[in-house]
Amino acid sequence: MAALIAVRHNAAMKRKYQALIENGKPPKVALTDIMRKPIILANALIMDGRTWSEVCPCG
Repeated sequence: MAALIAVRHNAAMKRKYQALIENGKPPKVALTDIMRKPIILANALIMDGRTWSEVCPCG
C-alpha cells in the first residue's frame, strides 16, 4: 500500500514508476521496484548513521 501512495504523491517515485512502465516492465514488477527503494534507502541511512533529509544532494 505504501508503494501505491508513493507512486501517486511522491514525484521522484512517480517518475521512476513511469520510466519502468515505458521501458516495458509490467505494472506489478514496476511497483515491486518502487516497494524496494525505501527499504534500500532506509538500510543505507542506518548503515551510514545518517538521518532522512528532504533536500536532494543532486540539486
